[in-house]
Amino acid sequence: MRRVIRRSAVLFTAALPLLGGCTLDSGTTRDHSTEPPRPNATATVAPGPAMQLADRFRKASGNKDVYGIQRADGPDGVPLLTVWTRNADEDAAPFDRLKVSLTNYLKREENVDLREGYLMDVFGPDGGIQHRLDARP
Repeated sequence: MRRVIRRSAVLFTAALPLLGGCTLDSGTTRDHSTEPPRPNATATVAPGPAMQLADRFRKASGNKDVYGIQRADGPDGVPLLTVWTRNADEDAAPFDRLKVSLTNYLKREENVDLREGYLMDVFGPDGGIQHRLDARP
């Protein structure tokens, strides 16, 4: 059983760049080899504080699909944003709208400093990763 799960996880991880709207490393020239890996799957239930931040975001933006937003310090102190969404659409256009709406909200309402960039992982309704963005300069 463990072998099947392990093999499935490896195949799923290998297929992500082909299936998702973003690559696992979105074209930055920075050396990320020393950074710890980020998860490729998460629980479908967002932590309480992430749900509260998502509630505030939904009220401000009208985006009903986002039910969790967690902000943590990523490598070099840039924000690592983890987003849980009910939207199963993995296309680039909805992700781009979410990215702009969320970053504008975080800067304006939550006073998050994004001048040095940010990292964003978006997880879909099944807990699998939909998008991974490295928006550092």
